[in-house]
Amino acid sequence: MNAIRPAAVAGRFYPGNPRELEAAVRRYLAEATAESATEQGPVPKAIIVPHAGYVYSGPVAATAYARLAPARGTITRVVLLGPCHRVPVRGLALSGADAFATPLGDVPIDRDTCTKLAELRQVEVFDASHDQEHSLEVHLPFLQVVLGRFNLVPLAVGDAAEMEVAEVLERAWDGPETLIVISSDLSHYLLYDAARAIDAATAQAIVRLDGGAIGRDQACGRVPVKGLLALARRKGLSVQQVDLRNSGDTAGSRDQVVGYGSWLFFEESAAPTKKRGEDSALAKARGMLKRHGGALLGIAARSIAHGLAHDRPVPVALDAVAEELRAHGAAFVTLKRNGNLRGCIGSPEAHRPLAADVAENAYRAAFKDPRFPRLGSHEQDGLDLSVSVLTAPEPMHFRDQKDLLAQLRPGEDGLIIADGPARALFLPSVWEQLPQAETFLAHLKRKAGLAADHWSAAFRAHRFAAAEVKGALKVDDRHTKFS
Repeated sequence: MNAIRPAAVAGRFYPGNPRELEAAVRRYLAEATAESATEQGPVPKAIIVPHAGYVYSGPVAATAYARLAPARGTITRVVLLGPCHRVPVRGLALSGADAFATPLGDVPIDRDTCTKLAELRQVEVFDASHDQEHSLEVHLPFLQVVLGRFNLVPLAVGDAAEMEVAEVLERAWDGPETLIVISSDLSHYLLYDAARAIDAATAQAIVRLDGGAIGRDQACGRVPVKGLLALARRKGLSVQQVDLRNSGDTAGSRDQVVGYGSWLFFEESAAPTKKRGEDSALAKARGMLKRHGGALLGIAARSIAHGLAHDRPVPVALDAVAEELRAHGAAFVTLKRNGNLRGCIGSPEAHRPLAADVAENAYRAAFKDPRFPRLGSHEQDGLDLSVSVLTAPEPMHFRDQKDLLAQLRPGEDGLIIADGPARALFLPSVWEQLPQAETFLAHLKRKAGLAADHWSAAFRAHRFAAAEVKGALKVDDRHTKFS
């Protein structure tokens, strides 16, 4: 006998009569389509939508759901995450039910995907968190009307780190048959103007994919939202805001309002607009390396050869290099032999022309890194060389070490830490050797001369991104080159 999770808030958050419910959903969708032409454009991979009573948040949720209409018959699995309002859970809770009921019919649970997710340590089956929870249920009628038949993966999100949520989403991501839905309202019970201000800040953070800028009082579903944002950054998703209102705009008074917004997330092949603004610096660096990475590797190689002969970096004739290489830039040069680090020196911030910065740091990586002896001429041939161009460091805001660790994006963030005179930097490539955030930070502290468990109120952190180009030195009787 199948176990059915009955509708808990039908007749309260949305109509309990099937005909009235379907009519209400179709009306919201039609209004959203008519007002903003939301039927146009690609189908998103993920959405963020609100979960209040339909009279309040239904019009806002509809602006995102209307964009799913072309995917009817394509999307057959919905991974739905929302916050726990009644029964808390550590991590994320799956349901043991075989289906979730609504007045429009039963939605079957995708048991195979649930079993796969339950293998993760942060996921458990805990029906108590689902029994009376509305943050997931209110989305099902919209999904039923727009998509028709689909299977559901319901996850109530409790006390979890954003990377734990991101790991769950990554495992369930799959292809175009899978839609990710994140359920969250915004600010709660503020005066109208105050709510508009704080919700605008939250909206900007979502568009920037900056989960670290979303505080506890800014979104009740901040944990699943942050998890999606972390994964979206890693996957290079673009985001489009389609609505931002509050209950004072839809159906309530303006003295104690709740904020609502809807956002669409697109994979690169489907993105309707260019990538988000804050990624433009990284995209610019990657584009520059695509055009001039070979020239920078050549400068680094010549600087090492010049250092062997003259004990100083090679002089760079700036009028002889591309204009992009004359602009100020920050670069790190990393040397390896047989896969082992042989030197790494760089500039955390731009303070001179990029070509000159690469020449200086290549020389210093070969001859001035205090961790290694000076590079010998016999080590040149076959030396692996990489040049990383850094984006400007951005300060991170956190309450404590746990909060800092939750904000880190493994594989993506370069990190600078400082506490008093102690300071150290890891490039994003270090995640390859230290993939866990706790280990990454502990090793970086030790690099700064701090204890691995060090923490103080003065501890500071900045993150950055980096684009990298690699080559290998080859030496013959006449010259040094790279390949």
